[in-house]
Amino acid sequence: MAGGGPGGGQSRRRGVRLSALRSPPCALLLAGALAVCAFYYVGSGRETFSSATRRLRGGRAGASVPPGSPSAAPLVPEAKAKPADGLEGAVGAAGEELDYHVLMMFTKADRSPSLQAKGRIALSSMLRLAKLDSNEVLNVHLVSEEASKEVAKKLLRELLPGAACRCKVIFHDVGILTEKLFPVVEAMQKHFSAGSGTYYGDAIFFLSVAMHQIMPQEISRIIQLDLDLKYTANIRELFEEFDRFPPGAVIGLAREMQPVYRHTFWQFRRENPQSRVGDPPPEGLPGFNSGVMLLNLEAMRQSALYRRLLEPAALQRLTDKYHFRGHLGDQDFFTVAGMEHPELFHVLDCTWNRQLCTWWKDHGYRDVFDAYFRCEGHVRIFHGNCNTPIPED
Repeated sequence: MAGGGPGGGQSRRRGVRLSALRSPPCALLLAGALAVCAFYYVGSGRETFSSATRRLRGGRAGASVPPGSPSAAPLVPEAKAKPADGLEGAVGAAGEELDYHVLMMFTKADRSPSLQAKGRIALSSMLRLAKLDSNEVLNVHLVSEEASKEVAKKLLRELLPGAACRCKVIFHDVGILTEKLFPVVEAMQKHFSAGSGTYYGDAIFFLSVAMHQIMPQEISRIIQLDLDLKYTANIRELFEEFDRFPPGAVIGLAREMQPVYRHTFWQFRRENPQSRVGDPPPEGLPGFNSGVMLLNLEAMRQSALYRRLLEPAALQRLTDKYHFRGHLGDQDFFTVAGMEHPELFHVLDCTWNRQLCTWWKDHGYRDVFDAYFRCEGHVRIFHGNCNTPIPED
């Protein structure tokens, strides 16, 4: 998730203490829900995307048709995007190209020095270590509004000469993507968004869910990445994880490294005390973190099960079963879907998304925190969620 925190990188506001949540009264439940909402949304990177698309909400709210309806218009992919002028770096000779695709959100950067700093760390570390063969190309897709696009261009013109691979940069307008997404993910808003106040703008938080319908058919795999990351390994090695997907899997994610879903699934856990839902690894099901997402777009297009989960009735059954009400967009959807259908997911090693935020340690879960937060091995991607500093080289 863009930004930080246990749910994908947002900065968090201090909330009520949650130490009494094992069988909370209604008042405490409401306070806890408000604390989670504040933690994930106030001052977060995700909030910037809602703000960028809020102007579109009025004209579209209530006008769309749920996905799967006979009257829902199919999405038409744009023509294959070309790299932005002056934003193509080259190392070695170009032969028959083999394309790798990564995508990042980059909005409201003109007003946020901290976001610019995060973008510099993420892009510089990725490009410096992205060693590809001479016929391989790293395609960097950036989702921006016009002002942030200009900031990104300036930054990339500085960084691309130092890239270790041939690179192309493609920009996508956040408003256009939101318009395309809204009919597909509208039914998800009430289950996995903050509420009606950000209903339309939150559509962009579900880009990964419908990426297989948004991207051109010739793009079969893409990795969506948060901006608050730092790479210590060649991104090419992460693409090799696609080849480790088990049969039927469509998406690869690392586990959530805080007990956020232990909290969110509290009612289901109370009614099902023997369930592994929300428990820590390796035996438990702690949910997913969306800071690093491997999207096998072709598999998503072909999977009847995945397509069925996007239907409003299926979503309702799933969230009813688990008493689930989330605030984290795509991460919540993938988490609850993974509880019911783990076969759809390839679990990445924690070293590919080493989350650093410790917010929940001080908010009711100190006794179990380390069981979620533990990660052994050489870290290949650091995730500075909830604005946690990333270790220096």
